[in-house]
Amino acid sequence: MIKVLLADDHSIVRAGLRRIVEESGDMEVVAEAADGREAIKQVVATVPDVAVVDISMPGIDGLEVVSRLRDSHPGLPVLVLTMHEEAQYIVRAIEAGAMGYLTKQSAPEQLVTAVRRLCSGQRYMTDEATEAMALRIARGTRDKTPLDSLSMRELQVLRRLAMGHTNREIAQAYSLSIKTVDTYRARLLKKLDLRNNAELIRFAIQNNLIEP
Repeated sequence: MIKVLLADDHSIVRAGLRRIVEESGDMEVVAEAADGREAIKQVVATVPDVAVVDISMPGIDGLEVVSRLRDSHPGLPVLVLTMHEEAQYIVRAIEAGAMGYLTKQSAPEQLVTAVRRLCSGQRYMTDEATEAMALRIARGTRDKTPLDSLSMRELQVLRRLAMGHTNREIAQAYSLSIKTVDTYRARLLKKLDLRNNAELIRFAIQNNLIEP
């Protein structure tokens, strides 16, 4: 049996994913997590064969989970399953170390196929994700968007600020000092040519980084 960990902050989503996984016949859910820190703890406790991780979670987000697991458990394949279809997230997830990328609009059988592929050492991405990666490579340094200039940590801080999190909350989530978060905020305003948090929020909504 393929042992699967599910990490998503919505219990109803986890319940649906559990049903899909366990009806496959060759998989079992060995752990669930509602946030990033719990996901990492459960990986240590249950040693899954594949981790299925959402991007938008409280505390440590999915991109950070992928990055940390790549360092602490390099042999564990991580499948990112998220509502985000934007190329920006696909590229960042793969760069962070994800072996697969699925959107929540995907058919149930795609999740089963993806988990099996990752468990066998292969990658799995939807056609849309593959096209987004190909476009990013083909585009190279041409026609870069403002988001392309941001590091993964800057993107994470931007999302948190746009969601209304305080500098202290962001610092705690990513084990940073408040001063460092202040520095990231100042860097974001400069790179994106913005003046304040209100404009950061507007920018994040316009670029589908958060829901309005």
